[in-house]
Amino acid sequence: MPGYGTVYGCLLNYRSALAALGDQVNAAPYQAPPRAPVLYIKPANTLSVSGAPIVLPPGVEALEVGPALGLVIGRTACRVAEAEAVDHLAGYALINDVTLPHASVYRPAIAQRCRDGFCPIGPVVAAAGIDPDRLTVRALVNDVVGIEASTAELIRPAARLLAEVTAFMTLEPGDVLHVGVPHGAPLARAGDRVAIEIPGLGRLENHIVGGRA
Repeated sequence: MPGYGTVYGCLLNYRSALAALGDQVNAAPYQAPPRAPVLYIKPANTLSVSGAPIVLPPGVEALEVGPALGLVIGRTACRVAEAEAVDHLAGYALINDVTLPHASVYRPAIAQRCRDGFCPIGPVVAAAGIDPDRLTVRALVNDVVGIEASTAELIRPAARLLAEVTAFMTLEPGDVLHVGVPHGAPLARAGDRVAIEIPGLGRLENHIVGGRA
């Protein structure tokens, strides 16, 4: 497994993802759009690498392929200023934030997001010369583009997200904070090949296999 620390994901950070909720964001229990980053954890059991199989749980027909840009922490980040946030990065990594389809964003989706192997992650690409807020991210299923978006569409760009998260918790070297998944993640089924691409960072590819009943 890749030598990373804790991987944190951010919900509803793409404008498309927030817009897809429509009037739901103004309904109970919150009655307003998020005012702070909405985080979740991809624990150690989810971590995987390019080329490894992703197991489709028995009784499940398909899973979502979530393309994400990972901010890989290079030195301890605690209450960092937005202007200095990128200086705390070792670099960037491709992430496939795999999840089982589910409707609710108001309950912890542990059973949907935290299955074994549900977070393939690529090697670190050095941060120098890369603008994290101008990258194209895409997910492909059998080499067909299922979704493509730009990190220019983020509600909280990379540096701002890192500053807001480290305002209340410390991130250590090796931890990864991914900036979110755009709305419309494609579905993949047993036998499919899935890939995450970010030009300049490379390609992360895995295949879906059916699990034993």
